[in-house]
Amino acid sequence: MMDEIGVGKFGLVKLGVHKNTKKRVAIKIMKKEDMNNSDIELVKGELDIMMMCAHPNIVKLLDHFENMDFIFIIMEHLSGGDLGNFLEKRKGKISEEKMSNIMFQIASGLEYLHRYGVVHRDLKPENIMLMEVSETPVIKIMDFGLSKIMGPSEKAADGYGTLTYVAPEVLVRQPYNKQID
Repeated sequence: MMDEIGVGKFGLVKLGVHKNTKKRVAIKIMKKEDMNNSDIELVKGELDIMMMCAHPNIVKLLDHFENMDFIFIIMEHLSGGDLGNFLEKRKGKISEEKMSNIMFQIASGLEYLHRYGVVHRDLKPENIMLMEVSETPVIKIMDFGLSKIMGPSEKAADGYGTLTYVAPEVLVRQPYNKQID
């Protein structure tokens, strides 16, 4: 394990290097002591979703394990930062062609998730990462901590998400489906 590269709700994310392959990875470390049973269930749901995903626009789960004190989630390292920073650095000025490529990748990842009944429920620029620093980045959707697997006609009404990005249906607690993403 090396430097801290991020902070989450239940812990931090550190840069790691695999001993044999020398590949860089991101290690999400969550302290169980800071979590209640409901939080632990959300993390297990996140792991279940990540384990079933195999798409070029979804962050790749490499491994996970836990001990008495911590839960560790090892993912591919995404060195390009998040979409919010990418857009901020360009002061919102980005060509239509580049933006359409970014939107296509997000839509492709979402379509994959929705095909398997996964509703992300917290889609925002901070949860959309760039594989590397580039003018034509590969986009990866991540952070499935609030996601839910739903049947084709199932609806939910619980209020999950980030207030500034959440769909109106979620705010007023009306039944919703995958379209909130």
